[in-house]
Amino acid sequence: MPLGKILIYFGIVLFLIGLVLSYAPGLFGWFGKLPGDIRIQDENRYIFIPITSMIIVSIVLTLLINLFFRR
Repeated sequence: MPLGKILIYFGIVLFLIGLVLSYAPGLFGWFGKLPGDIRIQDENRYIFIPITSMIIVSIVLTLLINLFFRR
């Protein structure tokens, strides 16, 4: 697949994600607040480790890549 087509598809996907985040911000309000996401808050610092959220992102991206790029 030529690089130009890949960049066009990537741009379309980014555009669609931007539309969803602009017009339906509450749709992803749960993301980052899942059980397994670690939050440590102190007086002067805040540490956030999104373990469960990144596992979900990894699974979704793996499924999408295998769906579109399988030969």
